[in-house]
Amino acid sequence: MSRESSRVGLVEELTRGGYLSPAWREAFTRVDRERFIPDRIWIRGDDGYHPLNRTTDPDRWHALVHDDRALVTQVEDQVEDNGRDTALIPSSSASMPRVVATMLDALAVTDGQTALEIGTGTGYNAALLSERLGDRQVVSIEVDPRIADTARASLKAAGYAPTVVTGDGGLGCPEYAPYDRVIVTCALHTVPYPLVEQTAPGGAIVLPWGTGLYNGVLLRLTAGGDGTASGPVIGDSAFMWNRGETPHRNVMATVKEQDRATATRTRLDPRLVLGDENAAFTAGILVPDCRYSVGHGPDGEFTLWLADHATGSWASVDYIPDAAEHDSRQYGPRTLWSEVETAYAWWRSAGSPDRTRYGLTVNAAGQHLWLDSPDTPVPERG
Repeated sequence: MSRESSRVGLVEELTRGGYLSPAWREAFTRVDRERFIPDRIWIRGDDGYHPLNRTTDPDRWHALVHDDRALVTQVEDQVEDNGRDTALIPSSSASMPRVVATMLDALAVTDGQTALEIGTGTGYNAALLSERLGDRQVVSIEVDPRIADTARASLKAAGYAPTVVTGDGGLGCPEYAPYDRVIVTCALHTVPYPLVEQTAPGGAIVLPWGTGLYNGVLLRLTAGGDGTASGPVIGDSAFMWNRGETPHRNVMATVKEQDRATATRTRLDPRLVLGDENAAFTAGILVPDCRYSVGHGPDGEFTLWLADHATGSWASVDYIPDAAEHDSRQYGPRTLWSEVETAYAWWRSAGSPDRTRYGLTVNAAGQHLWLDSPDTPVPERG
């Protein structure tokens, strides 16, 4: 299959799936994703990520690039194991085309508007924005100098020339502000206030937002012209974390002094919390800075581990199928499982709301989440 037919095929797939709106169809048809994917990508296997090189397997590389899937383009911990490169931690990727299309459509851009992108990555998103709005209307920021340099080269080779800045996206780019639209391509938990300050009144900020228990949702905030931006959850969108907010990955590294933990019993089935996306999203809000891991046992048994690395707090719940109660342990200044129980009770008392009923308001003092309306804030902790 030729490059042209592959690109058209992807556009048709996105259109049939309802992900690509007419407003963006021409841009996706004109911009070739292949030009922005490096020759080496990383494919996930049972034991981690392994490289796939265009030079040694061009057919598979080409097929994956023109498929509706995310592609890992950089890893943190590459090692050679028995002559084979392996990595466990991805650090940069090219998003699924359907996610790219959904986020760009949520921007609701019109001709003549300016756009700021946080997280240049491969440059593909910046190229689409440039195709739609024009090079001079687009500014993109990338924190990793190597990625920024590669994106600049790819954009130039493809015939695009947006302004690509190497720096901290959380600071925005005041030199070219204000912006009519801001799009963020990494998961945030705290929305940097400079992004609000640099958005024109009535302008929109589209960003992935998440917690240690749920990554994540897509927010669309509207700048009010009074130093605030507010808006609802409009869908799901899991992204790699902003590098400054990446949660501590190893939950079990926090689990220490198990003989000093307080043993309790719980009637709450842990599957009701983390097995329900809306409950998990709410728990992530009300139990901040908490991560989880699951250790599976025989016959459907498992242990849920919770940890807050900053305080050294951890908790565990041993689930046994059909049991009315489950053994739990808690250690540290925070009683994490008790917090989860309280959060779940609050969610149930609120009518078990869907995550799309939540929203976020950001101002100079910070940010707060709300349910249905900015006038009904969610409690800071359940």
